[in-house]
Amino acid sequence: MSEPTTHFGYREVPIAEKQRLVGQVFTSVARSYDLMNDLMSFGVHRLWKRFFVATSGVRAGDRVLDLAGGTGDIAALLLPVVGDRGAVVVGDINAEMLRVGRDRLLDRGMLKGLDFQQMNAEALPFVDASFDAVTIAFGLRNVTDKDAALREMRRVLRPGGRALVLEFSRVTQTWLRPLYDFHSFQVLPRLGRVFAQDAGSYRYLAESIRKHPDQATLQVMMENAGLESVSVHNLSAGIVAIHRGYRF
Repeated sequence: MSEPTTHFGYREVPIAEKQRLVGQVFTSVARSYDLMNDLMSFGVHRLWKRFFVATSGVRAGDRVLDLAGGTGDIAALLLPVVGDRGAVVVGDINAEMLRVGRDRLLDRGMLKGLDFQQMNAEALPFVDASFDAVTIAFGLRNVTDKDAALREMRRVLRPGGRALVLEFSRVTQTWLRPLYDFHSFQVLPRLGRVFAQDAGSYRYLAESIRKHPDQATLQVMMENAGLESVSVHNLSAGIVAIHRGYRF
């Protein structure tokens, strides 16, 4: 019998290999990650993230888990919202991304209420009903077993808690798709080569967006994971979308 496979960009690889390959990508790009995000999105990713947190429903005193927390962008926005009585746990499977994020927020004097932990989103190291909200921004598409990760997100939510996913999605305007494809497959690898000395990782990131479930499919996946009242909000003509679901 052949070994089960999954996609790594447009390649089919053994399931056991994907986590290692994704790890190599993010270890490679960790130091240039924020610069490349600005270049790739013309800085718009910052607006997407601010809107994501502003509409998250997170309140003072909440305990929030930020998965694929990477270089700490979402945590830095969440921390002032939860305030002194709240807490933000930043989880990421990649140690180098966590180190970069921890150092960045330490340099900004953001210490109280923050906890950085290395973890796999498919098997979270927390008891049931531990958090008021779980966020994941631009990370779900890199998870091997997305269904398992969504089930885990729901499991660690308290009753009334919400799971929030900010992720690249399916462009809704047909006229925009050729321009978006050109930017993704021609411009991004060149930017990666020049500014990160790594064209291949950015080619993978562009491919991973195309392999990620579209808005409707991800909505159904969240519902199948046990989340309720799942809604979708498109940003920038569907280049990215916010999915929100609740545990009741």
